[in-house]
Amino acid sequence: MRKLVYYIGMTIDGFIAAPDGSVDFFPLTQDVIDFIVADYPDALPTHAREQLGVHVPNRNFDVGVQGRVTYEPALEIGVTSPYAHLRQYVVSESMKETLDPAVEIISADVAGRIRELKTGDGKDIYLMGGARLAGTLLPEIDALVIKLYPVVGGAGIPLFTADFAPTYFTLTGTRALESGTVILTYDKK
Repeated sequence: MRKLVYYIGMTIDGFIAAPDGSVDFFPLTQDVIDFIVADYPDALPTHAREQLGVHVPNRNFDVGVQGRVTYEPALEIGVTSPYAHLRQYVVSESMKETLDPAVEIISADVAGRIRELKTGDGKDIYLMGGARLAGTLLPEIDALVIKLYPVVGGAGIPLFTADFAPTYFTLTGTRALESGTVILTYDKK
């Protein structure tokens, strides 16, 4: 059975983006790029894979799920299928039609659709964000892979936006990169 994996970058104080949704303040050092290319190349947008010369099969994921706000930056640069190497889903109540046949909109029963995807054959499901979607899907999330960057944001978009509902995970891996970024891996208890 597939797992839903929330793979995300985060500040020391728990933010995945600045208050305006930008992520360009995260230090993108060569060791972080090397880690992503070697371990999570399938989490790179297709245009970034091409720019970096990444031409490898998907290692972890073959499905990607993101919220509308996470999808919008791609649309702003004219990219309607940002993860062409994955089956793509955008969760949105406001988007009724897709701008690309390779992207499917999920507008109702999000958790049910994710449970359905998890029962299928294939690699794991990449939960790209955002915080509200991650909060909604917290009961369905099987694993977390967090790139903990050595920066404090002070404010921003949190890792999860949800009601108080303690959900326990077990730390299954740590990896410190030279730049100070730490990769934390958790599985749901």
